[in-house]
Amino acid sequence: MQFARINDIAIHYQLIGGPADKPVIVFANSLGTDFRIWRDVIVRLAGDYAIVLYDKRGHGLSDVGQVPYSIEDHASDLIGLLDFLSVGRAFICGLSVGGLIAQAVYKERPGLVQGLILCDTAHKIGTAESWNARIGIVTDKGIASIVDGVMKLWFTPAFRRPENTAYHGYSNMLVRQPVEGYIATCEAIRDADYTEAATRISVPTICIVGDQDGSTPPQLVESTARLIPNARFEIIRDAGHIPCVEQPEALTAVIRAFIDFALHGENSP
Repeated sequence: MQFARINDIAIHYQLIGGPADKPVIVFANSLGTDFRIWRDVIVRLAGDYAIVLYDKRGHGLSDVGQVPYSIEDHASDLIGLLDFLSVGRAFICGLSVGGLIAQAVYKERPGLVQGLILCDTAHKIGTAESWNARIGIVTDKGIASIVDGVMKLWFTPAFRRPENTAYHGYSNMLVRQPVEGYIATCEAIRDADYTEAATRISVPTICIVGDQDGSTPPQLVESTARLIPNARFEIIRDAGHIPCVEQPEALTAVIRAFIDFALHGENSP
């Protein structure tokens, strides 16, 4: 395991080396998860690109840090980690809140971003009322009280079959996140609005969404793609909010094709 002290907190990360002439891809995961959600994508990309994975503050093995915090705080952590790793430029693939973090990194340090892969995310996610309601429930009853409802947003009915052991595993992942970090990140999402900032993104960008995403539905993700100049939009079939778990092969193919396009243009093979 690899750890770095960034902004006075311990950040858990993994760096996987790749060819010097190929881009770096950075993966930022969703609320209530750690970087293990990317495993089945990473095994398909490892060796072809350098890869950076990390647990954002308040998640996984990273410190919770001082609460409350904002999406900008999360972005500062990622920028600090990439500086620590001497990554000068990268494609940033962010899922859900990870996509908000990716947008914030671009806003703060556009030169660090070679391209954006915004997966099941948006310029603004949810309403103050919906986030306050979730925060209230988790504060009073804990994360376990919302697991069933969240899983219905994250995964398709086919994945949520009781006999699917992986479904139980991802439920465990959610429950075992630090409550304080989960609530603080809910507050950060609630207060984040990158509607105007999205219109100023000038690097190659793709917005990807599972066709059955209950957290950031396809219409919302498409609206974000329309805000970003020349952004592409792609739907992953038979997937909910976390296509890297349900449809890793399809998501990997989209990521590869997008990076090839970003590097070589329309006539790339």
